[in-house]
Amino acid sequence: MRRRDRRVAGSRSGPRGRLQATPPGVGRDRLSAVARDVVACAACPRLRRYCAAVAARGKREFAGWRYWAKPVPGFGDPRAELLVVGLAPAAHGANRTGRMFTGDGSGTWLIRAMHRAGFANRPTSVRRGDGLRLHRAYITAAVRCAPPENKPAPVEMARCRPYLARELALLPRVRVIVALGRIGFEACRRLLAAQGADVRALRFAHGAACAPGPAFPTVIASYHPSRQNTNTGKLTEPMLDRVFEMARALVDGPVQERDAPARGGSGRRIGDV
Repeated sequence: MRRRDRRVAGSRSGPRGRLQATPPGVGRDRLSAVARDVVACAACPRLRRYCAAVAARGKREFAGWRYWAKPVPGFGDPRAELLVVGLAPAAHGANRTGRMFTGDGSGTWLIRAMHRAGFANRPTSVRRGDGLRLHRAYITAAVRCAPPENKPAPVEMARCRPYLARELALLPRVRVIVALGRIGFEACRRLLAAQGADVRALRFAHGAACAPGPAFPTVIASYHPSRQNTNTGKLTEPMLDRVFEMARALVDGPVQERDAPARGGSGRRIGDV
């Protein structure tokens, strides 16, 4: 049996206590239920109006596209050991295509990096049904609707957080979270704190990694691969590659027993890129 097969066969200890392997299909079905709830969500009228307005206006380069214009669910491998958390769908990206980090510059950078690290079967993310498959990884976001100027309101972020919590609960093998951008990072920090993690050592700095307790995933912070960051050189492809190389090293590392949920203690600093 190959090494990667051993990691998903049978029962094993997950990052949030002793967890049994999810029977085939069950995790996928439950994640599909979360996805349906996300798509049907109408909790944030401002965001729903904005997404609809963007779809009605469109963009010349996407003439002929029928925009998704609904909240966007996460996607990926239901046996994921890596969770990638972004900010929100891009107005003419996922709000158009209906899949996170698909059809825009941020998605181009992210999927290329994940492909180089072995988490994606191809280096492009163009549209749903394009053949992209994630391996040992799942992609989601702090907010599920495209916000005006990429700035969701605090109440909108709070309304979306339960969806992220449900996804993480249904991905018991997750050992590493890559948080893209300060908003994605803050969503992860608040979620883990609510679950009892000691998040005092979690600070947003590109490449900083911290395990907020033995029962919780290691969180790696990264600048978001937005055009603002990539066009100015604040984030380069080698910088993003190092983040996913670190994530790969951690998910490939030895699995340690995590039988009790973390309560107290300080976060453990893993290292910086």
